[in-house]
Amino acid sequence: MNVSSADPRVIKQILLSQWIQNTDPTVPASSSASGNGGMFGVLLNSLLQADRAEAGTEPHPLLRMGRIGGTAAPFDPPQDHAEGSFAFDHLIHAAAARYGLDPALIKGVIQTESGFDPKAVSRAGAKGLMQLMDVTARGLGVTDAFDPAQNIDAGSRFLSYLLRKYDGNVTSALAAYNAGPGRIDRLGLTTDAQIAARMDELPAETQNYLRKVLAAASYWSRQTY
Repeated sequence: MNVSSADPRVIKQILLSQWIQNTDPTVPASSSASGNGGMFGVLLNSLLQADRAEAGTEPHPLLRMGRIGGTAAPFDPPQDHAEGSFAFDHLIHAAAARYGLDPALIKGVIQTESGFDPKAVSRAGAKGLMQLMDVTARGLGVTDAFDPAQNIDAGSRFLSYLLRKYDGNVTSALAAYNAGPGRIDRLGLTTDAQIAARMDELPAETQNYLRKVLAAASYWSRQTY
């Protein structure tokens, strides 16, 4: 294979598959084969960095304000937004413009992941506003997962990649963000329709996560901020 003439998208898929095989973003770094995963993560990150130019500033049609989750999605309304939830809007909007995302979706992820607490740490060891595992953070070039700017940029960059990987299918991308792309790929849940039809095949945590993120994102899409 002539690497210099290969399609970057093919290389990126190969690197992602190797990264998934060697490191599971949903488990602590101490439980992963961090050596090869780190190598592939660095290579993958170099390609993800180039996605800034590919993404442009126009959100994917499925992510435009008011359309997240669809009108018939059976999601509970989000809880009242936490105190300080507006503190990171400038970083959220910058990341949204950089990676072609709806800022309401990023904000919905942050609300669900950390409740807008930049120092949040999960029981599994995920850190910061968008709850990055150490191995994922390293692969995305993050040096301090508790730094809001680095955390939001990296989490948004990875979410943007997942949306392109799953052809703009929002729930598939969010499920992969929560449960890991390896698990979603093994289940073959690559579209929103498949997620809706086979929701019970997802872990209960991921099912609840999808409802919370989409409800929160829908809420934030109706706010002026």
